[in-house]
Amino acid sequence: MRIPQKLKKGDEIRIVAPSRSASILSGEGVQFAKERLENLGFTVTFGKNVFESDIQSSTSIEQRIEDLHAAFEDANVKGILTVIGGFNSNELLPYIDYDLIKKNPKVFCGYSDITAIATAITTQTGMVTYSGPHFSSFQMKKGQAYQTEHFMKCLMHDTPYVVQASVEWSDDAWYLDQENRNFEKSAWKTYTPGVATGQLWGGNLCTLNLLQGTKYMPRIENAILFVEDDEMTIPETFARDLTSLLQNTQSLNGLVIGRFQRASNISEEQLLFILDKHPLLKEIPVLYDVDFGHTQPLFTFPIGGEVQLDASESQLELIKF
Repeated sequence: MRIPQKLKKGDEIRIVAPSRSASILSGEGVQFAKERLENLGFTVTFGKNVFESDIQSSTSIEQRIEDLHAAFEDANVKGILTVIGGFNSNELLPYIDYDLIKKNPKVFCGYSDITAIATAITTQTGMVTYSGPHFSSFQMKKGQAYQTEHFMKCLMHDTPYVVQASVEWSDDAWYLDQENRNFEKSAWKTYTPGVATGQLWGGNLCTLNLLQGTKYMPRIENAILFVEDDEMTIPETFARDLTSLLQNTQSLNGLVIGRFQRASNISEEQLLFILDKHPLLKEIPVLYDVDFGHTQPLFTFPIGGEVQLDASESQLELIKF
């Protein structure tokens, strides 16, 4: 895998909207996120169409492709952040100029629905992409320190490091109320102990599964899978989606599961019931309640990179990213 050049202070970051547009953000929120990134030393610019909107709070395929290609073509742009997630980034996959991206590799980061486009870029170009904060994520005040620390560690440095678990987590709708938030003590948990190293694939589970049967789906071999899902899932759909993905793997070295939102009703009891169904998951290291997905805060990880999972010690180390 090709690692894009790491970001450094002074670099320009372009904001694009491959899924929902920035029209759903408040002007105050946009300004706050922009200033936070600028305070980290970056210059922030926006794609031509990111503030446009259709009846589904997105824009046309043509507009989204135009902004994506422009960001990769512009030599001044060193990193690309997505505005937010949504439902439709996979609409873009047949229209992306992957040769253009291959010739102009650069950091591309987002999560949730962005899993589809990030994974497709990685499989079609051999370039590592990143599951991590959106531009909109930088609006968040409380819990931001952990998110920003791991964003910078992954995207601005190249020395292997251990990802530290957050000491607390929240499932609040922070974008509605930044002040009155409820945080709980956090702990990563072991389902099956053991140590494994492998290529990292994954992100949002239901979005990744949209790629099955297409040329954009990765060959999941000697892999460490990272999966998470949002409040729209339920135990039965998560179980079905996980089963489908496990049946698509050639060889799986380990599994890491992001923390679930309360509204999903995927309790620890439900999750363990689901995992217990699969003999494979008793033979490889499995870690759950980890700090990525749709709870806060989250860390950044490399799609297509290399990771070591130590489920016995509830520890992750990013090796190639």
